Amino acid sequence: MKYVSTRGSAPAQNFEGVLLTGLAPDGGLYVPAELPQISAAEMESWRGLKYPDLALKIITPFVSDTIEGAELKRIIDESYAEFDHPSVAPLTMLSTNEWVLELYHGPTLAFKDFALQVLGRLLDYVLKKNDQRVVILGATSGDTGSAALEGCRHSENVDIFILHPHNRVSDVQRKQMTTVPGDNVHNLAVEGNFDDCQKIVKAAFSDQSFLANDRQLVAVNSINWARIMVQIVYYFYAALALGAPARKVSFSVPTGNFGDIYAGYLAKQMGLPIDQLIVATNKNDILHRFISANDYSIADLSHTFSPSMDILVSSNFERYLFDLFDRDGAQLTNFMEQSINNSLSVSAEQWARVKACFDSDSVDDAETCALIANVYAKSAALLDPHSAIGVQAARNCNRNQAIPMIMLATAHPAKFAAAITEAGIPAPELPPHLQDLFAREERYTVVENSLSAVTDFISNTMPS
Repeated sequence: MKYVSTRGSAPAQNFEGVLLTGLAPDGGLYVPAELPQISAAEMESWRGLKYPDLALKIITPFVSDTIEGAELKRIIDESYAEFDHPSVAPLTMLSTNEWVLELYHGPTLAFKDFALQVLGRLLDYVLKKNDQRVVILGATSGDTGSAALEGCRHSENVDIFILHPHNRVSDVQRKQMTTVPGDNVHNLAVEGNFDDCQKIVKAAFSDQSFLANDRQLVAVNSINWARIMVQIVYYFYAALALGAPARKVSFSVPTGNFGDIYAGYLAKQMGLPIDQLIVATNKNDILHRFISANDYSIADLSHTFSPSMDILVSSNFERYLFDLFDRDGAQLTNFMEQSINNSLSVSAEQWARVKACFDSDSVDDAETCALIANVYAKSAALLDPHSAIGVQAARNCNRNQAIPMIMLATAHPAKFAAAITEAGIPAPELPPHLQDLFAREERYTVVENSLSAVTDFISNTMPS
């Protein structure tokens, strides 16, 4: 399988090239030149497969011949062996035809573990094969950082630098990142917001002259295609469990950087019978405004109880726009460059296509906490604030109560105790393997909000 850039002027790459490149040289994001199509008969044959076996079926066409089959199976099996639930991604019924897909049973208690456990092992395999050492650079609004560190820290072939917005992640999220041991692990707290961190990462990828000649940057953010690829799996897994392909299903997805909902969009394009894809946002609602009102304009960033969604510019939205603009890289490039300073809209025909593909809603902090309290009182189920936004958006947008609604629970509630206590519920305890988290020593460096501050830190810290 070949991969092309959304900006249209970078050479096509195979999977290994995309894995190691992250951002394309022309500033675009890599997407498959063609998606594999899954027939109803093939989908039916997958019913009852264990999660790792289904993952192997779905991932194999994207990896093509760059990783031998037995090695790919080993990577996938090892990635999910440490999850604390035998189903890996269990479904639980919340109410009539409402299902919660629990994606927080990995080592760092967030859905990012699904992709980053695999990504770390993929990188380890490729780098050892090529006798290559790289620098991992990523930005996080909270959960990506700890999942990336956990997935990649054991590799002897990487040095890891993770940027997070200083004082804008939860205490648990920060501690999960800054207490990870290892001489190759570095946490930088940037004096800005997540979008600032993301801009610095993209700029560093565009000009890597600050690195030694034998080094290159590798992305762990969802700009790396491998992240999206792995997340497609749990859409198929949940849908098959509830009757697909004979039965349609719908999904509501808490959405910050658009990567998770984009994976659902791809699953639908591949043949999964999805009725609704609901984009659930918090007060930072650029995606909801675009879908509901054709208004793509950047507003002021709000700090909320759902910090992983406190994002103004959703990187992966470019991948969807590439399809919306009929894969015209020049048209997309113009749109993205204008979006920095302008309020934009698309044509009436294009907007109709957007609304045919997605529904959306914006849920503020008061609604989020009220939903957490209501669900807990009725069912004793405890939702983290991001997952609660997904549930509320599903209830506000559901057009057909007869179709199963699957709401993605993206993080363990113990990671966001402030929202839980605000809802009038005692703060939940961390799982046993994280009980001593707040007693662990932290290691991180606060840096100013600038590209040079970050690149200088990396170049001065790198081993020779």
